[in-house]
Amino acid sequence: MFSRTIAPRAVLLAAFVVSAQPSALAQFETSAILPVPTEPYSLMVGDFNRDGIPDVAVISVGGTGSVDILLANGDGTFRAGASYTVEVLFYGATASLRNNGILDLVLGGGDDTVYVMLGNGDGTFQSPVAYPTAGANLMVALGDFTGHGHLDIASLEWSSCNCVQILPGNGDGTFGAPISTTPVPYDVTGFAIAPGDFNNDGKLDLAVGGQFGASSKLDVLLGNGDGTFTDDGYYEIGGEPFAIATGYFTSDKTNLDLAVSVGGAIDVLLGNGDGTFQQPVSYSTQPTATWIIAQDLDGDGIVDLATSNSEVGAIVFKGNGDGTFQSASLYSVGGRGGANSIAAADFNNDGKPDLVLVGPDQVITLLNTGSAIFSPTSPLTFLNQLLGTTSAPQSVTITNSGTTPMTFSSVASSGAAFRMTANTCSGSLAPGAQCSITAEFTAQAKGTVSGGITINDSASSKPQFVDLIGIGSELSIKPASLKFPPQKVGTQSSPLVIQVTNVGKTSVAFTHFIYIDGGSGYLDFSQTNDCGTHLRPGASCTISVMFTPKKAQAYTSHLYIENNGGFTPESIPLTGTGTGD
Repeated sequence: MFSRTIAPRAVLLAAFVVSAQPSALAQFETSAILPVPTEPYSLMVGDFNRDGIPDVAVISVGGTGSVDILLANGDGTFRAGASYTVEVLFYGATASLRNNGILDLVLGGGDDTVYVMLGNGDGTFQSPVAYPTAGANLMVALGDFTGHGHLDIASLEWSSCNCVQILPGNGDGTFGAPISTTPVPYDVTGFAIAPGDFNNDGKLDLAVGGQFGASSKLDVLLGNGDGTFTDDGYYEIGGEPFAIATGYFTSDKTNLDLAVSVGGAIDVLLGNGDGTFQQPVSYSTQPTATWIIAQDLDGDGIVDLATSNSEVGAIVFKGNGDGTFQSASLYSVGGRGGANSIAAADFNNDGKPDLVLVGPDQVITLLNTGSAIFSPTSPLTFLNQLLGTTSAPQSVTITNSGTTPMTFSSVASSGAAFRMTANTCSGSLAPGAQCSITAEFTAQAKGTVSGGITINDSASSKPQFVDLIGIGSELSIKPASLKFPPQKVGTQSSPLVIQVTNVGKTSVAFTHFIYIDGGSGYLDFSQTNDCGTHLRPGASCTISVMFTPKKAQAYTSHLYIENNGGFTPESIPLTGTGTGD
C-alpha cells in the first residue's frame, strides 16, 4: 500500500510540490466518489500518463486480484483506465525503475512472488512479471539498498521465512534473484515496513513493525549498503502495526522520524539521528487507523500526519514543528464503511495537496479547501425519498478559519432534481465567521442521482464543490416505524400492520427477503406478509408484525425490505417492552 511516487535517492519520501498557503489547518471536503466493483484494498498515486496530473492505481483483492488504473480529470474526479488481472495481492509501490521518467508498478502482499509491471507512459502497463521470494510476501518497499545506483525491492515476508529479502534492481526494470535474507529479529512477525536513512550514514535502513503474541514491536534494521542489515534494537508500540510513515517531524529536518498506525492510535517515534529513537508518543485516532502518511498538508513547511480509518474516512493531525501534533481532525466520507488506504497529491491543480482514500467498494477524493471549513465534510445525501415528493432541506456551513476575509464571487447549484433554497455565502466572510447554503431534493426517478453546488471563493484558486446525492424510491411504506404497547412476557401481541405501496410506473421485485434483524429483539419480533415476489405499479401489500417478549425488558430491532425499487433495504424500526404483568 505504498502510495509514494519514489525517486532513486537515499531516503524515499512522498514529494509533491505545493505553493505557500496561509498557516492554518488544512480543511478537506469530499469531492468525488468513484465506485470500484472489485473489492479495492490499497492504492498508489503517480502521474501514469504524464499529463501533469496525479493518477491512482487501485489494488483490489476481489476475484483473483487486479490492478485498476484511474486517470485524473484535473478537478478531483477520475475516469476508469486500464484494468489488469494479477494474482492475489494487497500492497504496491510505484517508481521509475528505468530512470526514464515513466512510472512502473511493484506489487506484493500475496503468495511467494513479487510482481513488476512496467509502464508505457500513457496510463497503461505491460503484463506483470513474477519474481519468486522465499516466503509469502506481506509488503514491499523500494530503495537503493545495495549502493549500485538502481532501485531494489525490499520484500517483507512471513510463513516459512519471516524475513526481509532484497531483490537487486538492474536499472532496466528487471530484478535479480534475492541476494540477502535478513530475519525479522526479536521474535517479531513483521507486518509493515518502511525505508529511511535513520543513522544519517547515506545508507538506507528499514523499520519493521510486527507482533509476537500480545507484544507489538518496531524493529530497526540498519543497512550495511550491500543489501544486508544489522538489527539495532526494538521499541514497544501500542498495538498491531498496519503501516509506517517516515518524515522530518521537527523543524530542523536533520533526523528522520517514524509514525506507526497501531489500531486506535498512531505512535510517533522521534529519531536521534544515530539509528535510535525516542520512546513512542501515542495519539488517539478512534476509530481504528489503517494506512498512514506524513506530509505538509497546509503549506506551513511543517509535516502533518494523515490516516485512513476503518469506520469513517480520514483523520489529520497538524504538526507543531517540534515533533508533537495537535489533536485529531476527522473528515467523514458519509458513512460508507471507512477506508483502508490513503494518499496525498494535488488532484485539482490548485497548488494544495488533496487526499484520496480507498474504501470497501469505492475511491474517494477529499479536496483541500484551504481556510474554508465545510461542515459536514461529506456530501449532502438525501436517502429514500418517495417519488414525486420533496425532501426536508439540508445545509452545509462554511467557516473562515483564516486570518483575512474570504470573499465569494459566485455560488450555483446543478442537477435537475436539486434546488438551492437559501444562501448566505456572498460578499465577504470575516475570519471566524460562518455562512450556510441550503438545498433540497425532489425525487423524479428511482435510484441514485447526483448534483452539486459550485462555489467560487478566495480560499482556493479553483472552484470548490458541495456534492449532492439523492436516492428516489418507488415504495411508500406506512407507518415509518412500529411501537408496540407493553406486552406480557411469553404472550404474543396483536399484529401491527405496515402497508407497502408501489407509487412508480414499473413493477418492484422483492429481491431477496423481507426479514427482521438486529438489535436486542430480532428473535422476539416476527412477521408475515402477502407481498409475494413482485409488486405491480399502484398495488399494495401488507406486512404484519407480532411481538412475543421472552423477558421483562425493552426490545429493539428492524424490519428490512430488500427490493429493486430504488432504495434497498428499506428499514422500519421496531420497539416494544416486555412486562411481568
